[in-house]
Amino acid sequence: MMKRCYLAPKGFEKDLINELDDPSAIQYDRLFVSENEREIVWAQNTWLEPKLVRFESISDAAKILKAILRNWALFPYKAIRRAKLIQEKLPFISQKPLPFPTPLPKAPLGSWTLLSDHELLFSPSCSSPYPNGEPIFIEDKETPPSRAYLKLIEAFTLIGNHPKKGDKCLEIGAAPGSWTYVLANLGADVIACDRSELAPHIMSRKNVEFIKGDAFALTPDKVGKVDWIVSDIICYPDKLFEWIQLWLKSDLCQNFVITIKLQGASDMDAVKKFAAIKGSKVRHLFNNKHELTWTLQIAKS
Repeated sequence: MMKRCYLAPKGFEKDLINELDDPSAIQYDRLFVSENEREIVWAQNTWLEPKLVRFESISDAAKILKAILRNWALFPYKAIRRAKLIQEKLPFISQKPLPFPTPLPKAPLGSWTLLSDHELLFSPSCSSPYPNGEPIFIEDKETPPSRAYLKLIEAFTLIGNHPKKGDKCLEIGAAPGSWTYVLANLGADVIACDRSELAPHIMSRKNVEFIKGDAFALTPDKVGKVDWIVSDIICYPDKLFEWIQLWLKSDLCQNFVITIKLQGASDMDAVKKFAAIKGSKVRHLFNNKHELTWTLQIAKS
């Protein structure tokens, strides 16, 4: 029985297969049809209500979809020319690059594909509000030292929150400064720590305080209360988890955006520990590489 369809990020199909652990799953390129019904961190988009129907013509397929929902995103698989003709008969979905910050789309977005000339696989409900789980942002190709900043703005967009002017942010593993660039642009006061210095034009910002040294030495007792903790640091997930635990126990920070860098299959055990933290979420962002992003927002009492 088909319960969910999971779309793997490009190049990470094996990671999704291993996490899914469903021998009966059927693969259609990056899309996996499964009898399992659970959250998969390696899914770029999850089709929550998949259905498979036969249709007679291009107009027939478009009619089926429009009768259910207005907005649909195509995942190209088979009969691609035929699929594009069907998509042309559906309402146009703009995929222009998004400014940041920008709110999440409110309109429901379904996903669909063709398995053959007459087989339509679709879901009117999906985990991502973006076509195939791919939010595309307007890029600043001059100021940030690297494209890594796209991970942070994607995470902020998905959680529907970001630092405001005057918020105090702590970033560990900050060099060369791409995430600091985002935080500073939002008007936050940033404490950025790394053994290497930030790019000069980032480090010279008035609202950036740079600390050179061991990032994990910045424990709650030494830093005090902060509004946000963010990190894209390269380290073993277990070490990062232990440091995060210190902050959670201190109750001195309510908002976290942390990249979990993966170096082997065993790292998924550490990922499960992050995912088990109440109220948090682990996911593979569109702008992630072989890494996952953990986010947590603790409601203020």
